[in-house]
Amino acid sequence: MTTAIHQNTETNPWEAQAARFDFAARKLNLDEGLWRILSQPSREITVHIPVQMDNGHLEVFTGYRVQHSMARGPAKGGLRYSPDVNLDEVRALAAWMTWKCAVVNIPFGGAKGGIICDPKKMSMSELERMTRRYTAELIEFIGPEKDVPAPDVNTNEQVMAWMMDTYSMHMRQTVTAVVTGKPVNIGGSRGRREATGRGVTIVANQAMKKLGMDPAATRVVVQGFGNVGSHAARLMNEVGYKIVGIAEWDGGLYNKNGIDIEDLWEYRERNGTIHGFPGAEKYDSSELLITDCDVLVPAATENVITTHNADKIKAKVIVEGANGPTTAAADDILADKGIFVIPDILANAGGVTTSYFEWVQDRQGYFWKEAVVNEQLKDIMESAFDDVIRYSETHEVNNRIAAYMLAIDRVAYTIRQRGIYA
Repeated sequence: MTTAIHQNTETNPWEAQAARFDFAARKLNLDEGLWRILSQPSREITVHIPVQMDNGHLEVFTGYRVQHSMARGPAKGGLRYSPDVNLDEVRALAAWMTWKCAVVNIPFGGAKGGIICDPKKMSMSELERMTRRYTAELIEFIGPEKDVPAPDVNTNEQVMAWMMDTYSMHMRQTVTAVVTGKPVNIGGSRGRREATGRGVTIVANQAMKKLGMDPAATRVVVQGFGNVGSHAARLMNEVGYKIVGIAEWDGGLYNKNGIDIEDLWEYRERNGTIHGFPGAEKYDSSELLITDCDVLVPAATENVITTHNADKIKAKVIVEGANGPTTAAADDILADKGIFVIPDILANAGGVTTSYFEWVQDRQGYFWKEAVVNEQLKDIMESAFDDVIRYSETHEVNNRIAAYMLAIDRVAYTIRQRGIYA
């Protein structure tokens, strides 16, 4: 990718998304009208949510829901709770969801939601009241045929259960398909919890075949040991990869001979942290990103690979488990170094793909065995990987721009088919 990147793209995810979209759209010779349609969200909703806190005082939280596109089906996207949530971040994540769903060719558009709060300082009852009021404020904008939320940063199966129940109370009937990522006993899908990490592993395996690398001789550093990173580490470990480093926000672990991931998982379950784990040495997280390894899996937050560290990365392959872990300005550096990047809109699409399976199962009222879920996920992720690589080689662009081009092409084709309602 050789394009002038606005300075703001280094920290602003919406500007970064826009820079990549513009470059890919230009390579596609996208019609100017379609360019305008797809370069902006179709709807942005801001709500101010009054919540009575446990101590009796009223707090007002600001929440967002951005629906980027619904051309290919209902909008689909997570809901995150964080003090750092802002509208540009939610816009970018909604757009990435549009492209992600199109890359894996499932019938959804993109959306995203967020509430500015610090869930670590809130009780379960406060989180429940906030979640229910947020859902009620959005009641006319969400639904199985409109917009289907899912868990994201600091939200989980319980939050989705509250959302589903609140929506169902307003509809006067149980509507399980309004959200995905629910507990299995109320309409969740088997395999959903591990799905994003499983998708990361599937595309990593495909990259190994493409590049002639042997997983058993491949050293991996995983940044983030949350839902995505921990499951990716466990599944990659099962395949035979050697996980030499785990980086968390407050410090990391390193063992050149490989970390016993199952032991680490059990240690974290017992202690609530990876720190103090006896099977690896303490290591600085920022240093782990640039330590000697073959595969780097950034699986935490945005903007961890930047112009400040991209030139020092030694990995041959980067598999983006997180959304937006690489800034647009860092893309050129990685390309110049010849690093094989599996972009986020492909690499972490296992989560939304299995969310699609959950939505289908809820609507059918028929639930699949976990082996069926995993088999279907493997087929879709491998096909999407092949499609992106084919686009990359045909158009002589890097994998990220190829994924954007493929996604934009599919969404634009649908809009042309449907026409513009006037």
